[in-house]
Amino acid sequence: MRIMETPFIFGKIATEKNFTDREVETTCLVQNFTSLTNTIIISPRRWGKSSLVNRAAKAAMEQDASLRVCHIDLFNVRSEAHFYSLLAQKVIAATSSKWEEAVENAKNFLSRLVPRISIGTDPANEVLIDFDWDAEKHDPDEVLDLAEKLAEKKGLKIVICVDEFQNIAEFTDPDYFQKQLRARWQRHQHVAYCLYGSKRHMMTEVFTNASKPFYKFGNLLFLNKISTPYLVKFFQDRFADTGKTIREDAANLIAELVDNHPYYAQQLAQQSWLRTTDECTVTIVRAAHAALVEQLSLLFVTITETLTTQQLNYLRALLAGEKAISSTETMHRYQISSSTSVARSKAALIKNDILDNNAGKISFQDPIYAYWLKNEYFV
Repeated sequence: MRIMETPFIFGKIATEKNFTDREVETTCLVQNFTSLTNTIIISPRRWGKSSLVNRAAKAAMEQDASLRVCHIDLFNVRSEAHFYSLLAQKVIAATSSKWEEAVENAKNFLSRLVPRISIGTDPANEVLIDFDWDAEKHDPDEVLDLAEKLAEKKGLKIVICVDEFQNIAEFTDPDYFQKQLRARWQRHQHVAYCLYGSKRHMMTEVFTNASKPFYKFGNLLFLNKISTPYLVKFFQDRFADTGKTIREDAANLIAELVDNHPYYAQQLAQQSWLRTTDECTVTIVRAAHAALVEQLSLLFVTITETLTTQQLNYLRALLAGEKAISSTETMHRYQISSSTSVARSKAALIKNDILDNNAGKISFQDPIYAYWLKNEYFV
C-alpha cells in the first residue's frame, strides 16, 4: 500500500507548489538582487521570509548567469569570530565550482589572515574555514571585503543573504560591530546584502533608528500576511493534487482560524487533510483546529507562566477588544495598576515576541496562542 505524502509543508523552506502568493515581494526582491540593491526584510517569525529569499535567489540567478547568492544563518552565531568564519566560508563556497578552487581562493584572497582550511563531509561542495583570531580580531576588513574582491576578480555579482541578523545584538559590542560592517559594506560595488530576521522589534530598531549604523542601509520590505483568496486557492489546489477536495467554506475557515498566519495555515491545512478521506468540511477543520490547540497547550502553559499578572491583565483586555486600555474605567475593570503599567506590559510583550506592533496596531504574533488564552485560559 502506497503511503501518500502530505501536500502541506511547515517548519521548512517552502518551494515550488508549497509556495503561494508573495508575487509582488518576489518580483521586488529579484529586481533588488539583479541590480545589487541592499534589502532589509522585516516581519514577525514564521511568516515565510526564508522561503521568499530562497525563491527570489533562485529566480534571480536564473535571470543573471553572473549572479551568485550565498545564504548565512546567524541562529547559533554568538561571536564576531564565528560570524567572520561563516561569512568567509559561505562566500568562497558560493563562488567556487570545486573544492580545489575554493582552497585556492581562500589562500589568495585571505592571505593575511592565514586561514585554516579543511574539507567537510562532502568534499565536492563543503570547505570549512577558520582563522587565528587572536592575532587579527581587531582588523577583519579582509574578510568583510572578500566578496567584493572575489566578485571583481571573477566578473561576478554577489548577493549575501543573512538570516537572523538581529542576533548580532548578542555580540560583545554590537554597535561597534555594526559600524565595522557598515563602513566596509557600503563601499562595495559588486556585492549587495539582504538582511532579515525573526524579531521585528529588534530589526526595526536596527534599520529605522537614525542613531544606528545601519539606518537607511537599503530598501525596507515589510511582509504582510498572505491574503485569504490566495490561501483558499492554495488549499484547494493542494487537496486536488492528492485526489481530495476541500469545500470553499472550510478553506476560508482555515485562513480565519489562523488569522492568515503562513506557518499555521500550512499546519492546520495538513491536520485537516490528514482527517479527510474525500472532501474536507467545516466540521473536519474545526476538529483539526481543536486538536492543534490541544497539542500546543503545554507550550502555551509554559509561556504563560513566564508572564506577570499585569501583563496577563493587559492581554485579557486586549483579547476582549478594549480600544482604550489606559482609560481609568478599563484599567479598573481588568485590575491594571496604572497607565505606566500598560506601557510597560505592552513593551515587554512586544520584546518577548508575544505581541507585534505593526504601524501602531497591536496584535498577537501567535494566533493559536491568542485563541487558547481567550477560550481556555481566561474562561
